[in-house]
Amino acid sequence: MPASAEAGGIGLYVHWPFCRSKCPYCDFNSHVRDAIDQRRWRAALLKDLDAAARGHEGRRLDSIFFGGGTPSLMDAETVAALLARARALFAFAPDIEITLEANPNSAEAAAFEAYARAGVNRLSLGVQALDDAALVQLGRAHGASEARAALGLARSLFPRFSFDLIYARPGQDPAAWRTELSEALALAGDHLSAYALTFEPGTPFHARLKRGEIRPPDEDTQAAMFEATREIAAAHGFAAYEVSNHARRGGESRHNLVYWRYADYLGIGPGAHGRERGRDGAIAAIRRARSPEAWLDQVEGAGSGEEAREALDRREAATEMLMMGLRLSEGVARDRFAARIGAPLEDFVDPDAARDLSGRGLLTYQDDRIAATAAGRAVLDRLLAKLLV
Repeated sequence: MPASAEAGGIGLYVHWPFCRSKCPYCDFNSHVRDAIDQRRWRAALLKDLDAAARGHEGRRLDSIFFGGGTPSLMDAETVAALLARARALFAFAPDIEITLEANPNSAEAAAFEAYARAGVNRLSLGVQALDDAALVQLGRAHGASEARAALGLARSLFPRFSFDLIYARPGQDPAAWRTELSEALALAGDHLSAYALTFEPGTPFHARLKRGEIRPPDEDTQAAMFEATREIAAAHGFAAYEVSNHARRGGESRHNLVYWRYADYLGIGPGAHGRERGRDGAIAAIRRARSPEAWLDQVEGAGSGEEAREALDRREAATEMLMMGLRLSEGVARDRFAARIGAPLEDFVDPDAARDLSGRGLLTYQDDRIAATAAGRAVLDRLLAKLLV
């Protein structure tokens, strides 16, 4: 996997909070608005970027990720302006990864070429399903044929592209998922994300679940789908380098590796989060105002969307690093952990529990690193509950 996140580089996340409609399963910070003043939002994002960059000027920037919401509703001019400002503030890595999330409907696909000209070199498409009935069920605004066309366009315009799929949908069985996934992998670039459908409180899907109107596959069926995902992806040359993410060699998402390896990253835009290590070695958790209107007012009035900055103690930081790092097949290197946290791994991990989990085939506990096995990553929450002290 790319090692850049281990060598002092940072990532930048840009949040665009707007969507044309809200999907019934989505609990992200996304909002539907009748009109968006693109110039006003461009100016505010540039100002928030200037604020976030203070103290980091000149650092190597390994990745930029435009997420949302639906960033493919941003003017390409806004993307270009943010990339130009970032280039002036930071030292772009020679192989910097610049990703933009996009919907695969034909209206938004028309802007793909403009994003490529602006400097985006990796597209992440929210395909979610390759079946029209499933897309209607998920509340998506595109059809399966549009998704296939968008994937072909992405292949022609961008050096790299990825797309997301959702499985364990109501009414879906393992055989249907195997067929859909195999077709998807035949269309894939160098990366695929596959997520089990979740029913988050506050979403329409959760309300329907509570009313008994929809029912997801049972736990055993979901486990079978998870295992099938890993098996079929591997057969197509896509290794499961993280719980839900699969890539060809070298195709891993560098931006997400910044998160999972617990490196520094800056976040701008409504609700964006960041992690920064200060000169004293302490790691700070930074949060920007969540509401689009509150964030906009704050940036225009105070020059920054930052709402809170909290210094994490060593235990909090260690817990975060292990929770993120054990999602990766590579796990957490002991030397990187000690350098980042300022204390050895054993200060935060129960060695007896680690040896027990290792004996059960859920964990590898070695001299140089700790890593969850494929079986361990399938039950990661339970593994962490036993492992952490």
